[in-house]
Amino acid sequence: MNEQQGLKPYVIGLDLGGTNSVFGIVDARGTIKATTAIKTGGFATADDYVKAAVQALQPIIEQVGGIETIKAMGIGAPNGNYYKGTIEFAPNLPWAHDGIVPLAQLFSDALGGIPVALTNDANAAAVGEMVYGAARGMKNFIVITLGTGVGSGIVVNGQLLYGHDGFAGELGHVIMVRGEEGRLCGCGRTGCLETYCSATGVARTARELLSKTDRPSLLREKNPDDITSLDVSIAAGQGDELAKEIYEFTGKMLGEACADFAAFSSPEAFIFFGGMVKAGDLIMNPIKRSYDEHVLSIFRGKAQFLVSGLDGASAAVLGASAIGWEIQ
Repeated sequence: MNEQQGLKPYVIGLDLGGTNSVFGIVDARGTIKATTAIKTGGFATADDYVKAAVQALQPIIEQVGGIETIKAMGIGAPNGNYYKGTIEFAPNLPWAHDGIVPLAQLFSDALGGIPVALTNDANAAAVGEMVYGAARGMKNFIVITLGTGVGSGIVVNGQLLYGHDGFAGELGHVIMVRGEEGRLCGCGRTGCLETYCSATGVARTARELLSKTDRPSLLREKNPDDITSLDVSIAAGQGDELAKEIYEFTGKMLGEACADFAAFSSPEAFIFFGGMVKAGDLIMNPIKRSYDEHVLSIFRGKAQFLVSGLDGASAAVLGASAIGWEIQ
């Protein structure tokens, strides 16, 4: 630990998701000392969001000795630009949907001027997996986050892939269904992977199937508009055939997408992160089968398919904190 870390032994890591924002105060060893969370939506402006976030942070900052113990803050956020510290046209964030939000600067100003760095949320999860999780020792892998949307963090030769503008690796917005049949995405296009394979996409598939058939299903016990991916997982786990069919459809599409992704980076592993992977084999087996069916023969049998070994938002919080430690 260098002198600066000794004087300021903590960083704040923020996993800013489409639904929840989870904050952790992390030491140099990667131990999360304290956490808090707020809902991400429900704010008219980014300023309102930052104000609520800082208010939630104050008690845990005091818990570790005050702002003078905080070296920096790292943020993992949808459509986060590492180079500029901005969130840009994020389809799942109401207060960042239509423009560019200088979120790193807003947090720095609100927290007394501490340095703040920001990256894509899935990139933060990839860093967390590389340092603390299933990707330890790997130099070529892809983390796919299955939450409100579908995110991806791509590591090639041990380095995160950012591209020239900071936005490389938006695999959730690869178009899987072209033409008028594709589902409308929050990004404004149709047929994106995210519209089918995110948690919201799974719920949408459930509603579509229920409306097209009169087959019996435990899901019919709920109002269609209230169905979540968790409901689908529970029903599938109880043997519900329609719910299992939903996971087969979702996994098949994810496997096809991963087969395409292998062609550009030949990863040694695909690591899946997010609430949906709690469905276990119900989602992972269809992914593997579909991947083997569609992948180019020179890549077949080479990639591992792994589930994140880190609990909850830990991967993204720790990854975001690692971005904070890197600030000079």
